[in-house]
Amino acid sequence: MRAIGLIGGLSWESTVIYYQIINQRVRERLGGSHSANSLIWSIDYTTVENLIFADRWDEVSALLTGAGRKLEELGAGVLLICSNTFSRVSDDVARTASVPVLHIADVVGAEVRARGMRKVGLLGTRFTMEQPFYRDRLAAHGFDVVVPRREQRELVHRVIFDELVRGVISEASRDAYARIVAELADDGAEGVILGCTEIELLLGEKDTAVPVLPSARLHAEAAAGFALAG
Repeated sequence: MRAIGLIGGLSWESTVIYYQIINQRVRERLGGSHSANSLIWSIDYTTVENLIFADRWDEVSALLTGAGRKLEELGAGVLLICSNTFSRVSDDVARTASVPVLHIADVVGAEVRARGMRKVGLLGTRFTMEQPFYRDRLAAHGFDVVVPRREQRELVHRVIFDELVRGVISEASRDAYARIVAELADDGAEGVILGCTEIELLLGEKDTAVPVLPSARLHAEAAAGFALAG
């Protein structure tokens, strides 16, 4: 089994999902008390949060590529950036790594394609919803990606940074997100990507009339499968 290297803390609230799902899938596959060989490099979130709001992505890239190199030196056989927003620098990490880097958008895109969906909604940070690095990577898998209206994007973004990354779960925010998903469905979305790893702490399929695709869970499951294949 390959050792999985997680570049986490982006935020740690959702890195917990990765650790839990990866170990659950390994135990289901191997039985008994098996768990994954894994390494986590958890970054101080405030540091990188300040950098992205200052548009200092070169410094973010340096921090995450450095984390990837450290994990590889410690024995990681595959790397994951445990975030959608920070996947903006995934190609930089991949260029400096000598082990595979599983891109979260490719994992989500493969799931959308496997379900036969032709049009999906996307919720995430403003960076993820509005910049091309994520939407274009998804669209390359052969389906249309739509995002909420501007004022709804602002609400989704605010809840992520003011609440979810700080461990705050609000029923009012859950209801607001569910209404946004319903509107995307009315506009023809056959499902909605939870394109911020913290959103699945707030919203699930029991809250929506259309399927949701939880990016952290899908990414973690793909990592477990890749590690076990090795």
